[in-house]
Amino acid sequence: MAITDYFPMLSGLLPKQLRPPAPRYATPSGSPVAGLVAEFGDVSSVCRAGESVRDAGYTKWDLHSPFPIHGAEQVMGMKRTKLPLAVGVIGLSAAGLGWLMQWWMSINYPIVVQGKPPHAWQPFVPIIFESGVLISAFAALIGMLSLNGLPRPHHPLFNHEPFLDASNDRFFIYIEALDPKFDPQKTRDLLTKGGASRVDLVEDL
Repeated sequence: MAITDYFPMLSGLLPKQLRPPAPRYATPSGSPVAGLVAEFGDVSSVCRAGESVRDAGYTKWDLHSPFPIHGAEQVMGMKRTKLPLAVGVIGLSAAGLGWLMQWWMSINYPIVVQGKPPHAWQPFVPIIFESGVLISAFAALIGMLSLNGLPRPHHPLFNHEPFLDASNDRFFIYIEALDPKFDPQKTRDLLTKGGASRVDLVEDL
């Protein structure tokens, strides 16, 4: 994700090296193509189509549903997130830094706590615990938002009126034009064969 995906109004203000690449495809009117969105009427059809998209090798696509679909992760071929591992490493590192901070302070400002020696670990436990828990919580929140690409106030699908039914009773598969395997006609044919009731080109306005 680039910063211009979240805030497209900044694309003209960034240096040339940081600007997004030129669009691969454009409409006859000159608008860049953001992708293709296909509409489905039920869970089974959208899951079958999702499996065909996954098996075709597409990587930049998403499945939208008005309610959670059990097994959607397997349909999309999503791998287990590495967020727990990252949170664990960051939390243990923060706890270690909390201990190191107190150890360094005890050298410069030795304080006798409950008659224990200055380097005893028992008085350090509350700070070690709080440091690990606090930093882990922030790491989990920030990591989750980053991996999910949130917050994102702008998305080309927001301008596609039929997509509003994704919160009501319709199901959608959206394939981005940035996908290496994206081809307007071939991708449309794949979605149509998958049972889509309609396939629309999404412009990046």
